[in-house]
Amino acid sequence: MVALITSCTILNLILHLKNFMNLLIGNIYIQLEMILKVILFIIYLVNSCKSTRLLDGNFSIIFSRDHTSESVQRKIVSALGTKAIALEGEYKIFRKGNVISDFANAYIEVTYQPGIYQAIKKYHPDVIIGEGFFQWTAPAIAYRILHGTPLVISYERTHHTERNSQWFRTLYRKKVIRLVDAMCCNGRLSAAYSHWLGMPEARIVTGSMAADAEILQQKCKEMSLEKRREFKRLLNIDSPVFLYVGQLVERKGVRQLLESWARLRVENGGFLVIVGDGPERSVLEAFVKNRGLTTVRFIGGVAYDSIAQYYAMADVFVMPTLEDNWSLVVPEAMACGLPVLCSIYNGCWPELIKNDINGYTFDPYNAEEISTKLKLFIDDQESACRMGKASKQIVADFSPANAAKAMFQACQIAYQNRGLIR
Repeated sequence: MVALITSCTILNLILHLKNFMNLLIGNIYIQLEMILKVILFIIYLVNSCKSTRLLDGNFSIIFSRDHTSESVQRKIVSALGTKAIALEGEYKIFRKGNVISDFANAYIEVTYQPGIYQAIKKYHPDVIIGEGFFQWTAPAIAYRILHGTPLVISYERTHHTERNSQWFRTLYRKKVIRLVDAMCCNGRLSAAYSHWLGMPEARIVTGSMAADAEILQQKCKEMSLEKRREFKRLLNIDSPVFLYVGQLVERKGVRQLLESWARLRVENGGFLVIVGDGPERSVLEAFVKNRGLTTVRFIGGVAYDSIAQYYAMADVFVMPTLEDNWSLVVPEAMACGLPVLCSIYNGCWPELIKNDINGYTFDPYNAEEISTKLKLFIDDQESACRMGKASKQIVADFSPANAAKAMFQACQIAYQNRGLIR
């Protein structure tokens, strides 16, 4: 049996993962600290199979009732029935630091969820996969120590996201990593940081991140050219349309993007559409108003089921983040055929962005560079179509099936090296 102790970012691999479990047949057990939008993709896949026969009925999710919306809980139960098990009663033991900031390592929080270790013990896993080194993974580490069960860590962090990591946090990771049998990372930047922490390169597998491209692609196809034009008319915009999708928080770099947009002073067409909400929205809207940026549109929060229409009507996707492990909206936009302007502080850029092929990278702290890259698409709108096709080709390699293969490879490595302490 494979037990997964995770927040949600690897959930879209699990249905595919079972196809590769020739050596580790048994129950697949998932324990979640929280459920985010990726779980919806799993529910879609399960429902598309009409049952859980693909997993021989051995697919279970143990998730946090405290951190999961009722609508998502209903979808999980509908798909998995009694195999969906909720834990509740998580409480905070300790919290200190700037809790308002959403930058990595801005504060320290220690929580405790009763029943995790007992749940792991009940399923007697052959391999455990945990996400990250702490929180819900800590009991998995304890189980590994007491029972010698191989442990795989699914990891996202990079040198950049951890540039402000406290010394004791880094020390903890360097000590714990000696008990980890293998790691499955998003990409090269995460793998480099994991190796720096002490994980041998031979035990690191990359490629464990995937977006729900199939659903979005289908919805974009349903948006005819006339529907896209009508949607633009409703928003009072015209091509080229630059699209941002994400939270309106300091970390996402939207302020830097707007400053560059103001510098650009679009005169020959070009609109910036911002989809999302957050604590920075009022400040950003005030900036736009004060600078007279009439070509900027704030849409607000959009339900995930409706996001495809924005990808469909856009010409270029922009992600100006100041810090991200691997922005899922980037492969989503690519799957919908959009070229991407991406920050060099986004952990996905080495794999997904090929300069002058499917987009460009930029430093969000360099306003002139951002303006220059934006202007490239305004001056040559035909390049967006060419680069958008390239985006589709590139992101095709980052499918759930390929991500599942990467996760399975990490399980094989862990199983082969089980019980060894470096």
